[in-house]
Amino acid sequence: MSDTGAGSRSDRFSHLYETGEAPWELGRPDKYLIKWVRDHPISPCKALDLGCGTGFNAIWLAEQGFEVTGVDFSPPAIDAANGNARSANADIRFMVLDFLTQTAGEADFMFLFDRGCFHSFDDPKQRAAFAENAHGHMAENGLWLSFLGNADAPPRDEGPPVRSATDIARAVEPWFEILSLTTAFFDSVRETPARSWHCLMKKRQI
Repeated sequence: MSDTGAGSRSDRFSHLYETGEAPWELGRPDKYLIKWVRDHPISPCKALDLGCGTGFNAIWLAEQGFEVTGVDFSPPAIDAANGNARSANADIRFMVLDFLTQTAGEADFMFLFDRGCFHSFDDPKQRAAFAENAHGHMAENGLWLSFLGNADAPPRDEGPPVRSATDIARAVEPWFEILSLTTAFFDSVRETPARSWHCLMKKRQI
């Protein structure tokens, strides 16, 4: 959340969705999410897609047998997600929700996915609050898979926010055990995708 507050941040993202200028949107599920779910493997379960955008990752998970809730604080994104789910005949609960201040249901999600949501918070305290809220939403031994911008990459004129491995660990370690932290690239429509982290975590018992 930026210094301008939740409302202004939501308005900025909503404008990008309304104008079709959200550069992170693929119009399809993320190929790395598909690889992680199939190769780890991550079995169908109750899943939460944080910052779900227009819903294609949530739709793919639902098609694999997951019971999916998708949340985003941008109303235009959720409107598009509902439309895409109807077109795909996918049964998904989508909600307009600010994850730092609101909850998406009971603490019974076994899989949590975010693609570029966790990394969007510049304030370390907000990243820690995000991790704490993620922990509070998850069932025992639940898994969180996060795709984040990688601060080890050379500087770029444009692209996602970037975080160091230390940034990630400081935010999540009180609440999650990091099972895997690997460097990769974002699935992207750009010719030169930005470097990313793929971070798989398991809920700690506090």
